[in-house]
Amino acid sequence: MPFIDYIAFEDGSPELQQLYAEYGGKDRCPANIIRISGVNPPVMEQHIGLYRSIMSAGSPLSRHQQEMIAVVVSALNKCHY
Repeated sequence: MPFIDYIAFEDGSPELQQLYAEYGGKDRCPANIIRISGVNPPVMEQHIGLYRSIMSAGSPLSRHQQEMIAVVVSALNKCHY
């Protein structure tokens, strides 16, 4: 599996630090699946937008059901996210 280094908050550009603060909660550390795009902050914003569109666009499935499907797919793909 490829490995992408995460950028720590304190090592990030001002733009990246702002995104970490916005999407990372009180500890300013977003989920790893988001942090992998930290090398390119505009891509991180697009990644968040895509995730939000997929998970909150009108769906007959509840958010809980969508998350359960994501967990199963990740497990089948041997992805630790």
